[in-house]
This record gives sequence, C-alpha cells and structure tokens, in this order.
Amino acid sequence: MRLSEFRRAVADEFGDAYGAALTRDLVLGELGDRSADAALAAGVPARAVWLALCRECDVPVDRRHGVGLREPR
Repeated sequence: MRLSEFRRAVADEFGDAYGAALTRDLVLGELGDRSADAALAAGVPARAVWLALCRECDVPVDRRHGVGLREPR
C-alpha cells in the first residue's frame, strides 16, 4: 500500500476531516503508542498502519483489504 492509497482509504472510510483527526490524534498501542501519522513518519509501512487503525476503530474485515486503490481506467 502506498501512502497515497493509505490517505485515500482513510478518507473513504472515515471522511476527510475525521480521518485527518484520527491519523493525527489517535494513539495506537499496536504501533508503539504513536499516532498513524507519527508511525508513517517513523517508517512503518502504510499497510501495517492502515490495518492497525482498522483494528483499533473496529472497521469490518471486509472493508480493510483492497481499499485505497483508484478505479481502473
């Protein structure tokens, strides 16, 4: 998962404003007690951050995989 795909997945699942607040403010124990943004800045792969965020926010499993991709042309 690329960073752009991560950002798209967060916006699609949580909305632009709430998604930005979540990635900035929600501390994820699974990521070393860092926010998603801090974990990404520290080099944690975007897919790992996305899945940790999904688990913390109880996103259903069927909405965790394959998200963030653009529609094929």
